[in-house]
Amino acid sequence: METGTSVSNNSGSSRNDSYEAIKNGSWFHQFRNGCNPWMARYVYGLIFLIANLLAWAARDYGRRALRKVTIFKNCKGGENCLGTEGVLRVSLGCFLFYFVMFLSTLGTSKTHSSRDRWHSGWWFAKLILWPALTIIPFLLPSSIINFYGEIAHFGAGVFLLIQLISVISFIQWLNECYQSQKDTEKCRVYVMILSTTSYTVCIVGVIMMYVWYAPDSSCLLNIFFITWTLFLIQLMTSIALHPKVNAGYLTPALMGLYVVFVCWCAIRSEPAGESCNRKAAASNRTDWLTIISFVVALLAMVIATFSTGIDSQCFQFKKTENDQEGEGEGEEEDGVPYGYGFFHFVFATGAMYFAMLLIGWNTHHPMKKWTIDVGWTSTWVRVVNEWVAVGVYIWMLVSPLILKSRRQTTSGT
Repeated sequence: METGTSVSNNSGSSRNDSYEAIKNGSWFHQFRNGCNPWMARYVYGLIFLIANLLAWAARDYGRRALRKVTIFKNCKGGENCLGTEGVLRVSLGCFLFYFVMFLSTLGTSKTHSSRDRWHSGWWFAKLILWPALTIIPFLLPSSIINFYGEIAHFGAGVFLLIQLISVISFIQWLNECYQSQKDTEKCRVYVMILSTTSYTVCIVGVIMMYVWYAPDSSCLLNIFFITWTLFLIQLMTSIALHPKVNAGYLTPALMGLYVVFVCWCAIRSEPAGESCNRKAAASNRTDWLTIISFVVALLAMVIATFSTGIDSQCFQFKKTENDQEGEGEGEEEDGVPYGYGFFHFVFATGAMYFAMLLIGWNTHHPMKKWTIDVGWTSTWVRVVNEWVAVGVYIWMLVSPLILKSRRQTTSGT
């Protein structure tokens, strides 16, 4: 019995050692060593990218082929409807694939388990499952696809919220990382340089938006968007520097960069032809710059989905020291490197999100070739996303104080 136990322990230890070697190796080493969770995430990201390209091709170049399919004959709205439905059908197939993976890997906590092997391997079965789930939506009636399009608005909003929390958590982690360094004086210099650079870019960005998107006083909406963004940066900085909060300069500076970027994306999403959007009017024709911008936006969305999917730790509750001591080293040895269920859930909602970007968040809105996330609905989604981002960040700053005061009140009574 002791010999059998030692053999099993040795085999388990060797498996953990090999996994540790794969984890710490290069991405080429991870691919060369076959089925493992580090390699698998890149494959899932590639599948997601291919789905994005299929949806784009269905919208811009698939209308002629879709018109010949009998099920599309009753499509209301002409060619615009064909393009929109093509995007939604590809998106639904992608969503179904990742949702099946989400249900089958949810709660996986140990490597070398059956669900871990399913997540990291069985690629032949998945090469059958994924195309099958992509084809099935093209056999469904338009009513089901339109219903999915309405649900996709909600799913895309969930994706934006998850991405937002991930961004804010990363900013706070970066700030804590700088504060925990041993060489505090050196880190303080780095923080000041990074904060000053971020605030400078914010100011330059705001000025450029006034020049590009508010050329005269009649552009009241753009002036409001830009001015309100400037006010939100000041508000975040004031709260972060309050003596009771004392969050420092770095986090509000980086959040300022984020909200300026989101505001810029919102105004850029305004339809071409608006007198206050000279950049949109200048890019109304399809040229190499428009194509490059589209490709960069598409790749940025895939990268954002991938990076958010592997960041499951920011949605976990912090454990106490006793919990960490009780769980010990076993979880570090054979625990999964990231939450598989959360990873696939992010990609499932990301499938809804890329559909909304390609149709401008409006199932009845025609989109030009080589455009992404254009339309008044897209503009307001971005603006609301900016405001929610500021609200979540401020809540993360003040919530510890509120909870502390409530505990003191409760203990006092």
